[in-house]
Amino acid sequence: MPFTVNPIKFGTDGWRGVIAADFTFERVWMLAPLAAKVLADNYGTATGDRRIIVGYDRRFMAEDFAKAAAESIREAGFDVLLSQSYAPTPAFSWAAKTQNALGAIVLTASHNPAKYLGLKVKGAFGGSVSPEVTQQIEALLSQNVSHGRQMGSLTSFDPWSSYCDGLRAKVKIDAIKDAIASGKLKVFADVMHGAAASGLGRLLDCPIAEINGDRDPLFEGGAPEPLPRYIPKLFEAIKSDARQGGDCIRVGLVFDGDSDRVAAVDGQGNFLSSQVLIPILIEHLADRKGMTGEIVKTVSGSDLIPRLAKLYNLPVFETPIGYKYIADRMLSAQVLIGGEESGGIGYGTHIPERDALLSALYVLEAAIESGQDLSAIYVRLQEKTGFTSAYDRIDLPLASMEVRDKLLQRLESQPLKEVAGQAVVDCLTMDGYKFRLADGSWLLIRFSGTEPVLRLYCEAPTATQVRQTLNWAKNWATQFD
Repeated sequence: MPFTVNPIKFGTDGWRGVIAADFTFERVWMLAPLAAKVLADNYGTATGDRRIIVGYDRRFMAEDFAKAAAESIREAGFDVLLSQSYAPTPAFSWAAKTQNALGAIVLTASHNPAKYLGLKVKGAFGGSVSPEVTQQIEALLSQNVSHGRQMGSLTSFDPWSSYCDGLRAKVKIDAIKDAIASGKLKVFADVMHGAAASGLGRLLDCPIAEINGDRDPLFEGGAPEPLPRYIPKLFEAIKSDARQGGDCIRVGLVFDGDSDRVAAVDGQGNFLSSQVLIPILIEHLADRKGMTGEIVKTVSGSDLIPRLAKLYNLPVFETPIGYKYIADRMLSAQVLIGGEESGGIGYGTHIPERDALLSALYVLEAAIESGQDLSAIYVRLQEKTGFTSAYDRIDLPLASMEVRDKLLQRLESQPLKEVAGQAVVDCLTMDGYKFRLADGSWLLIRFSGTEPVLRLYCEAPTATQVRQTLNWAKNWATQFD
């Protein structure tokens, strides 16, 4: 079979490729100054400041790729601030904004498996650039761009200090530290060998139980994604501690590879996705901290979110799936919190960026101020709103893109009237096909735009109903396979 190299194509949050096949030093050297040029074109000012932040995570040779990117950008006439160490992607977005830079180039592949590395482009405002901006970068790839400027400067900087100071200022940090010191709160953090390693320790300046804090570019054969199948050590650590007894609140926190996605584990060792965390955070911010603003949810977000928003008289804005839509809203409206079901949560009083460490601090603050286990808080919110549900998602590989197209055509030409024995009462086509059913549950069917994968999401009154609906959807899809 002939060897092929995939073209440089930006997805929802940057360009990613297989190391040594798609993602090479030659391509990074070529791409980085083009990205810097587009950042200058879009965010430059009359003062002519040409500063670019360059950062990286803990993936294989990420620091070497970052150095190559930094040198290439410098040779194109830009002043580069190159990170002294790995750090969370939100730390580099923070640096772009606080350092008044044109933006940031971050070498990371986020939650993808070990063979990938990638390049994220962040704007001067402290968040991911729009698809229009990445299209400008792609357009330059086919052009003979001459930078023709005097060589810029290259200096190193500490990405952690200012970022940690900014996060600490948003919570009652001493109260969290006191709760840990007194034994009232026990914190476990699975950093998945990624860029969140040492993060909570730096923020809290006290010891916590950090798991998978060493650098492992192979991620133990898995992926640094905050999902139950990848965090067995965290489950065992919390359950083992719970078996020893003691009257304390136990909180487990999970961070993806570049620390922009978060999940949690309660004191009994139960996994809590952002579908659970977002409601907990809404209550904490709106009720205990007295904050206000719009709640931004994606089409796959739990129905508990708008019910809580109504309880606190907060407006709700719904977007397609993808944090870029939430970030766009943050730039044009007063947003309290915005989140997606895959773990990305951000705040309008911060930068327009997912930030797992800030979410972790808010979760810890919610736990100590409520005096309750995270699951107990969630159950109380369900009781408060009179809404109880279960949720799950599966990604179903399809045989080919032709099968994908056939399924899509079927949904367009013959809309579903019934799902798993329940009548369809409404269909939202903002992003995929979201079918609301007669029993109050919903099924969302979405297609990957780049690979033959069908994404199925369901929320229903019970976990049994969720499984039945997802199994029905799988059977429906495979009849065309």
